[in-house]
Amino acid sequence: MDTVDSYRRFAEREARGQSPTYERLALAVAADADLLALLDRLPAPKRQPNLLFGAARFLGGPVDDPDRFRAWATAYWSEVAATMSTRRTQTNEAGRCAVLLPLLARLPQPLALLEVGVSAGLCLQPDRYRYAYGSHRVGPADSPVELSCAVDGPAPLPDRVPEVVWRAGLDLNPLDVTGPDDLAWLTALVWPEQQDRRDRLRAAAEVARTLPAPVHRGDLLADLPALAATAPRDATLVVFHSAVLAYLPMEGRRAFAELVRGLPGHWISNEGAGVFPEFAEGLSAPDGPARFLLALDGRPVAWTGPHGQSLHWLANWA
Repeated sequence: MDTVDSYRRFAEREARGQSPTYERLALAVAADADLLALLDRLPAPKRQPNLLFGAARFLGGPVDDPDRFRAWATAYWSEVAATMSTRRTQTNEAGRCAVLLPLLARLPQPLALLEVGVSAGLCLQPDRYRYAYGSHRVGPADSPVELSCAVDGPAPLPDRVPEVVWRAGLDLNPLDVTGPDDLAWLTALVWPEQQDRRDRLRAAAEVARTLPAPVHRGDLLADLPALAATAPRDATLVVFHSAVLAYLPMEGRRAFAELVRGLPGHWISNEGAGVFPEFAEGLSAPDGPARFLLALDGRPVAWTGPHGQSLHWLANWA
């Protein structure tokens, strides 16, 4: 997919209905030959819309008007390109815990959680958040973070949060929410209209500062087995990831799947349906915005909102 198609697809499949601001910007970029030429000087993984728009907001650029944005991005391209080259789209959306929770609560307790592509570790705190699945509420009443999730289908909503006795994360470039620079970057990655996500990010960052989970610098292929081996043997190991493997080439995804299947415990994947196409064979996604596919040990269980805002449970999973 070339850069033009990438920005058009982002506008039509991801931003439409979610962020009018980013839909307009993406379509404007797709039509701007000069800006496209600048983007094409970057390595392919660094040309993505979320990275460009996040870098612009991080640097204080205008995003409310496409013409102003294009003029600004072109004029300040050296700063924009430097930010895009050194940063990653490490969106750390605590809301995704709401779609993970039904699976985590059903597994043999207690749990040892190991997240790959962990960013700042906000999704390693599922037992410390409160959840609202419509009128069904679960989790500590005094948590500063409440995650709302619309549910469709026979989802096994839990009555309590899981018991987590060990947690750790693995990331090529861990972020530290105790530092203002990394928190500012995470904030810049939240889409402009989504004030609720910014509020949630700040609240989840406070939880992480108070009760930090160890986040290790490393590669999810080379360093996963050694980190997994440090988990307590009397807990159920759960290796999980969300919106991470799309950044690996297909051969890397296959290698990761083979690796994680050889570990003890369970594997939870929450990714776009194209990440592991075989998981989605024979399934039809609900109408509306793009969804992720939630899978347990390679078996699809639900379609999910990319930020954890919805859970469409598959009827044939029990």
